[in-house]
Amino acid sequence: MSTIVSIQSQVVAGHVGNAAAVPQMQDAGFTVLAVPTVLFSNHPGHGRFRGRVTDPTLVADLLLGLEEHGVLDDTVCVVSGYLGSRETGEAVAAFVDRALVAGPGIVYVCDPVMGDTGSGVFVAPGVVDVLRDELAHRAHVLTPNQFELGLLVSGLAVAAPGEGSVDDLAAAARTLIGPVQHGVVVTGCYLVDTEPGVIETVVVERESVTRVPSIKESDAPNGTGDLFNGALTAALASGATLPDAARDAADAVSRALRWTAEQVSRHLLLPPTGWEPAAR
Repeated sequence: MSTIVSIQSQVVAGHVGNAAAVPQMQDAGFTVLAVPTVLFSNHPGHGRFRGRVTDPTLVADLLLGLEEHGVLDDTVCVVSGYLGSRETGEAVAAFVDRALVAGPGIVYVCDPVMGDTGSGVFVAPGVVDVLRDELAHRAHVLTPNQFELGLLVSGLAVAAPGEGSVDDLAAAARTLIGPVQHGVVVTGCYLVDTEPGVIETVVVERESVTRVPSIKESDAPNGTGDLFNGALTAALASGATLPDAARDAADAVSRALRWTAEQVSRHLLLPPTGWEPAAR
């Protein structure tokens, strides 16, 4: 079985971070090695929580231990999400460098978790810098939301939701595509011509742009971005093209949101195998 190394947050209750992403990759048949950048009782967005950010030296030590255990021989993807600290981001960058030497075919998927429209930046000082300066240029695939794209793009303004065109968005995203990058998948997009009640994922590659519309669900719980990233990584590791992987991931999020609403849960829930939402 092929292996995916997933470096992101971990909660005890709910499905965010690794708790949302790992099941997507396991269901696709991959062995997933989850390294926690934080360990919380629940998502802080619920108000009260317990736990702490993982010590960056521990994260670095765990990653080194995985290498020494020989897991990179079978690894097809490395995926990172919420970091917790700048130092953890630096440890991830060093690990990715070593991983790509050990396995040049490994694909690194970076979800640059920094903030969102409305809430603004919600990460620790230095995290934006390490994502922009260290991890973005190492990533084969970047998956920022529309707000995070603006933080990553140096010297270019990214239009606010509902104001920019897909051409504007693509032009900004292409400034992040260098020799390494396969493409940028921008999530949570609301463009000037986006239909009412729809949210879009926009896949920007060197020569093409693909728009993936989804029905916008009201009051979506935390964790949808992590679930998307896990499903996207699973599809890429299974051989899907970037646009097809984005479609699979958007469908996975839509199914989870429909199931969560049906169960009247404040936490994101993962639907059971075989469940399909009713047509609407």
